[in-house]
Amino acid sequence: MTYEELIERLDPTVYRNLKRAIELGKWPDGRALTREQRAISLEAVIYYEEKHNVPEEQRVGYLDRGEKAGTACDPSVQFRKDRQGNNDVDPDQFVEVKV
Repeated sequence: MTYEELIERLDPTVYRNLKRAIELGKWPDGRALTREQRAISLEAVIYYEEKHNVPEEQRVGYLDRGEKAGTACDPSVQFRKDRQGNNDVDPDQFVEVKV
């Protein structure tokens, strides 16, 4: 069985347990995840979510920017450096950065 086949057949309960282990940094029995286990588990969870069309807002790593989207608090926005000496807030001083 290949890695892809394993992920495609992964039980939703196992997926949830992996996701929870990543969040807490430990297995359900209390043993700590090693750095390698966390990386492999995270890769499996991300792959599972992609293969099983988990909604974006339910995926690991999702950030709900809500009302902050497009503002200076949004990490996808950067301050334009070409503005000199003006401390007034101007919506045109921000540019969206595509990641």
